Amino acid sequence: MNAFEKKISTIDAYPLKAENISTLQVNLGYKCNLRCAHCHVGASPDRKEEMSSATVDRLLDILRENDTITTVDITGGSPELNPNYRRFIKSAVDMGKKVMVRSNLAILTDPEMKDIPEFLAQNRVKIIASLPCYTAEGVNGQRGKGTYEKAIAVLKSLNKLGYGQEGTGLEIDIMFNPAKAEIAPDQNMLESTYKNKLGEMHGITFNHLIALSNMPIGRLGKTMSSTDKEAYLKQLEEKFNPATVKNVMCRSLISVSPDGTLYDCDFWQMLKLPVKNRNSNTVNSFDYSSLSNRDIVTGPLCFMCTAGAGASCSGSLV
Repeated sequence: MNAFEKKISTIDAYPLKAENISTLQVNLGYKCNLRCAHCHVGASPDRKEEMSSATVDRLLDILRENDTITTVDITGGSPELNPNYRRFIKSAVDMGKKVMVRSNLAILTDPEMKDIPEFLAQNRVKIIASLPCYTAEGVNGQRGKGTYEKAIAVLKSLNKLGYGQEGTGLEIDIMFNPAKAEIAPDQNMLESTYKNKLGEMHGITFNHLIALSNMPIGRLGKTMSSTDKEAYLKQLEEKFNPATVKNVMCRSLISVSPDGTLYDCDFWQMLKLPVKNRNSNTVNSFDYSSLSNRDIVTGPLCFMCTAGAGASCSGSLV
C-alpha cells in the first residue's frame, strides 16, 4: 500500500471504488494557444495529440447508450482547436446532456474563434473559464504577455451575452490555481475577493469560483526537485480530510484521452495510468456495468484532492 491507500484504509475506504459514471470528461487534444508555466497537461502550440472524428463518434454512441451519463465535461489543451468541437457539443446538447467546456478565454479572441461565445450561449453550455489571478501581473506571469487583457475582453463579451447574469441560466465559473506548487486558499473567501475585484476593476460578473491546488506533474513538475515534490505531497497529506473521500470526482467520472483511452481522472491521464479494467479501458471497449463499480487507481497524488475542503474539477468537496 502507498501512503494514500494506508490513509483511506483507516476509514474503511480502501480500495477506493466508483459508485457510478455520471460525468464523461473528454480531452479533445493537448494542443493549446498558450504555454502556461503551471500546466499539468504540458499543453502548447507544439503538441499534436488530437481526438479523431471516429473517437468523437464513438463517444456520442456511448452517450446515447447510457442515460446515466448526464454530464459532458470538455477540456484540453484548448479544446476549441479540435475541428469536432462544435459538432460534439451540439450533438451532446441535443441528447439532453449537460455540457460544460473549459477555456483559457484568450483563445476566443482569435478571428476563427470569435463566434464560439455566441454558439455556446445558444446551446446553453456552461463555461469553466481559467483565470489564475484577477490582476494582469499574475495572469501574464503564468500565461504570457497580453493574455490577461484578452481574457478580460472575452469575459466582458460573455457577460453581454448573458453569462454570469442573474436569471439567464447561462453559467460561467472561474477556475483559480496558484502560481506554484501550493495549496489553494479557501474557495469561498477567494470567490468573494474575485467577485469584488473583477466587479470593481472591469464590471465583470460570474457565478462561482473553483479553487484547485496545483498538481506537481507536467510542466510544473519538471521545474520541481524530488525534495520539493516530496515536501509538497507531505504538506497535502498532513491536511488530509476523510470527509472528502466520499465525494472525490473519480467515483462518478471517467476521463477520456485524445486517443480514446479511459482514465480515472485527468491527472492519471497525464501520467499514462489507465483504469484497471483491462477489458474495458478504451472507448471501443467501453462497458458501463464494469466501469461504474471499478476499483480506482490511487496514489500519493490523491492527497491533492482530499486535502482541506477537498478539490475537484468542479470545486471543493465539502
